[in-house]
Amino acid sequence: MSLAVTFPGQGSQAVGMGGALVEASHVARSVFEEVDEALGEKLSKVILEGPEDMLTLTANAQPALMAVSIAALRAMEEKGFSLKDSADYVAGHSLGEYSALCAAGTFSIADTARLLRIRGNAMQAAVPVGEGAMAAIIGLEQSDVEQICADVLDDGSCQIANDNGGGQLVISGSRAAVEKAAGLASEKGAKRALLLPVSAPFHSALMAPAADAMAEALGDVTMNAPCVPLVANVLAAPITDPDEIRTRLVEQVTGQVRWRETVEWMGSNGVTQLMEIGSGKVLSGLARRINRDLSSVAVGNPDDIDKALEALSA
Repeated sequence: MSLAVTFPGQGSQAVGMGGALVEASHVARSVFEEVDEALGEKLSKVILEGPEDMLTLTANAQPALMAVSIAALRAMEEKGFSLKDSADYVAGHSLGEYSALCAAGTFSIADTARLLRIRGNAMQAAVPVGEGAMAAIIGLEQSDVEQICADVLDDGSCQIANDNGGGQLVISGSRAAVEKAAGLASEKGAKRALLLPVSAPFHSALMAPAADAMAEALGDVTMNAPCVPLVANVLAAPITDPDEIRTRLVEQVTGQVRWRETVEWMGSNGVTQLMEIGSGKVLSGLARRINRDLSSVAVGNPDDIDKALEALSA
């Protein structure tokens, strides 16, 4: 068995996530405390108690999801799991890439929390609210969606932001262009083409100011080589060099999250099992649609940990 460990991105957050972990494990609780200290505020209270609109804010959701992922990982490690000894690769969906790198020892927990707070604030500030948009396009080929994006460029920026697999592509850019593209997608036979309830056009060229902010922030932080290779979002291929990781994280802000290709690459390079660590089961669901030969397990609470460790030892 060859294992890849994956970490979820924005949209997987839920009030109360990680609650059972911090009740059952002092090491999980210490992760929340470390994140609170790094940010100088009680983000843990927002994670565990809400309100939901506060947790959903990009600047909160990003470090919050990382905190839950690393808390779950630490609770697994307390029971004998070793990422270095058990996993061949790590990967994360968008902000989950930072969780993956924290898990693999590239960043400290405190630095990861601060980087994600900077990232969230910078992404939110890059485009005035209402000027950008994102839309999910389901049931069209990537080449068709790329052509649609090219056809609306007179109306503004529009590009594929996420290739999530299972025929689901997400486009991002200026509102007028994205709305027109969604309409064209419906005309071309998309099963669904719907605007997403997001606060900014993530992973688009309009995020260039946020990319600049991350280049500066990442230049100031200590980075170690990950203990296992990271399959990078923008490459769908593994990297280990800290300088390249820094470059790719900056590119990721405006670039496409190539998740379908990431999962396909892992399946083609010996991975037989995926373990999603953190809130929700979004990546496990996507994996089933991308490659049915990959088994996938989601770890988000103490019961999940026991089942996952049993599966790994089988």
